[in-house]
Amino acid sequence: MKYYSTNGNAPIADLHKAVVKGLAEDRGLYMPERIQKLPKEFFDNIQDMTFQEIAYNVASAFFGEDVDLDALKDIVYDTLSFDCPVVEVKDNIYTLELFHGPTLAFKDVGARFMARLLQYFIKQEGKGEQVNVLVATSGDTGSAVANGFLGVDGIHVYVLYPKGKVSPIQECQFTTLGKNITAIEVDGVFDDCQALVKNAFMDAELNQHMKLTSANSINVARFLPQAFYYFNAYARMKAQGKADNLVMCVPSGNFGNICAALFGHEMGLPIKRFIAANNANDIFFKYLQTGKYEPKPSKQTLANAMDVGDPSNFARIYDLYGKSHERISSLISGATYTDDEIRKTMKQCYEETKYILDPHGACGYQALADGLKDGEVGVFCETAHPAKFKEKVDDILGIDVAIPDRLAAFMKGEKQSVPMTKNFDDFKNYLMKQ
Repeated sequence: MKYYSTNGNAPIADLHKAVVKGLAEDRGLYMPERIQKLPKEFFDNIQDMTFQEIAYNVASAFFGEDVDLDALKDIVYDTLSFDCPVVEVKDNIYTLELFHGPTLAFKDVGARFMARLLQYFIKQEGKGEQVNVLVATSGDTGSAVANGFLGVDGIHVYVLYPKGKVSPIQECQFTTLGKNITAIEVDGVFDDCQALVKNAFMDAELNQHMKLTSANSINVARFLPQAFYYFNAYARMKAQGKADNLVMCVPSGNFGNICAALFGHEMGLPIKRFIAANNANDIFFKYLQTGKYEPKPSKQTLANAMDVGDPSNFARIYDLYGKSHERISSLISGATYTDDEIRKTMKQCYEETKYILDPHGACGYQALADGLKDGEVGVFCETAHPAKFKEKVDDILGIDVAIPDRLAAFMKGEKQSVPMTKNFDDFKNYLMKQ
């Protein structure tokens, strides 16, 4: 499979280059030249397959031409050492729980898969050269990537995060690890962190000094595996006889998660339509209304992992549908919620159902409650365990959310971070000394 850049001015790449480089030379995002449809028999029998079997079939269609199939099976099965179950919240509204992995967030799937695929390619190269992974995080990406790569030979990870703008529990999940993980505390917002990462990839001197790649959802090996759990959600709903008019709702920040769902749809996944649920950062919502994409500085909200003012993966969605606003808006609708509305939703859902939503999942739940039509069944992504936002959730619901053991273990570690300005020269100088 060959990969081209969304900007159209970079050489065609193979999977190996797309994964190791992360970003194309023209600053575009890599896209596969074609998307393979899965056979009818796969969907006919999907409800009888395990999550891992489903994921291996999907992975083979994406990566099977470039990765030895036995190795790919090992990567998939090792990645998915936990389940992503579908749970009923109320009539016709279900949640796809994506927080059962090591760091209790949906990004565990993509991060673990990418770590294993990158290691596979490094071993193939056999040069023993260290690969340096740069990742910007607004919350959950940092912990998922850091833990996915922790202790992996030949790889060092630099996690850039905005100072004071991630939850204390999220922060301790990537600042207490040590080993091959370095946390960089940037005096700015998420978009500043993302800009530092992108500028690093474009700097010739820095790239000569060290081998760089990205583990943000700009990397094809990070976002594509996230399609696995949408196929699994469909299978579990089909087993209940509720898959005929299925609406998938995805809380969206950088748009890698919904982008993976849309790739699944292009592979034949029978989802009727999609809803992108935003917080007050409503760039995509406004695009759907107007046809104009107008990035803005991100606003800080209760659902901090979605605080993105210029979502990278919009470029992929735009490219996927031939830059047609009509095609995009006919398949995807949008919703946007203020902090007050998020609080209200969390309270109402808990009072009515006893289900505890995190602030991001609350956007997804409310978008379905507001947007489902007669005869439709909705599934929203609960992207992180509510305990990751314990202070907010406890305060809003007046409860004491239990902290899972694996989360409590992170909180015992000692914070180690490197303070950094948002000035690229400062960041470059730091990396040049490594």
